[in-house]
Amino acid sequence: MSIDFASRMIGMVIFALIGARLGVNTAVAFTLPELATSFIFALVGILFGLVLTPWITVRPIRVLSRMVTEMPIESLFTSLVGMIIGLLIGLMAAYPLSLFDGSLGMLLPPIVLICSVYLMTTIFRVRSREVWLFLNERFGIGLKRENEVAGVERQLLLDTSVLIDGRIVDIARTGFVGGTLVAPRFVIAELHRVADSSDTQRRARGRRGLSILNELQRSNGMLFKIIEEDIPDVPEVDDKLVALAVKLKAPILTIDFPMNQVAKANGATVLNINELANAVRSAYIPGESFALRILQDGKEQGQGVGYLEDGTMVIVEGGASFMDRTIYVEVTKLITRDTGRIIFAKPTDGKK
Repeated sequence: MSIDFASRMIGMVIFALIGARLGVNTAVAFTLPELATSFIFALVGILFGLVLTPWITVRPIRVLSRMVTEMPIESLFTSLVGMIIGLLIGLMAAYPLSLFDGSLGMLLPPIVLICSVYLMTTIFRVRSREVWLFLNERFGIGLKRENEVAGVERQLLLDTSVLIDGRIVDIARTGFVGGTLVAPRFVIAELHRVADSSDTQRRARGRRGLSILNELQRSNGMLFKIIEEDIPDVPEVDDKLVALAVKLKAPILTIDFPMNQVAKANGATVLNINELANAVRSAYIPGESFALRILQDGKEQGQGVGYLEDGTMVIVEGGASFMDRTIYVEVTKLITRDTGRIIFAKPTDGKK
């Protein structure tokens, strides 16, 4: 017998008794037939207990248990600290609030207590990583990260383009980043400005960047922090980021090609996610054949264009005559650039 079923049975009995008692009280108050009214209320109680008991007993406990089990110990500890601080704030506010006359003095203390506990617990849980970093940097409390134990703290500065792109989340989850992802406050401010733009596309891009930022903050499997450091003498956000990268000797994570060039010219290290994507794309060598669907015309007459699963463009000489068909093509040349990889191919005779 499952726990859900057992809770339904117990709830059905309990709410049937409660319903029957309410039915008797209602019958006396409104001079109704006591037995019939009690029976109807008991049936309603049975239905209520049968349907809703697991939702108010077993399932909340199960969700709480899963949350506690899956939550990292650091987040669990900071959540408990936040709850204790919220309790202290609520208790300190309880006495002055209770001095209000009437029902206000009775209602305000518990409401403020609940709100303060919820607010402080949420703040400490969401900002758990930054709390631990602060305690570690200021007081030496907490476990040191592997790169700090080795005496090296590698920071990777995020620009707006890489946050809007979003692939950094998946890359960081693989564990290949090898350092702390850092978002300067002025980059976040720029994202907010883009998210408030009157242009629909810019607004959507800004909101996506803020969504990715929140995901990085909440993910417990990645090292991430927000820093307040600024370069007040430099007005442009990209120039600020380059200057900050030089100052901190930290590489910039980006997908912006102009930023890539400017940063390199100023002596900053750049990690371009597009270059990483090119490096892990399927490698085809001249003479190799594969199936490809021709989707559109190329720039030159007679050319057809198709795409591999990873988005690599394949230009097929003489492929225009096979539009909307899947054919076998043979690689003739590859061109790799910072902006992407292009494969040139020709149809393979007899394999269409």
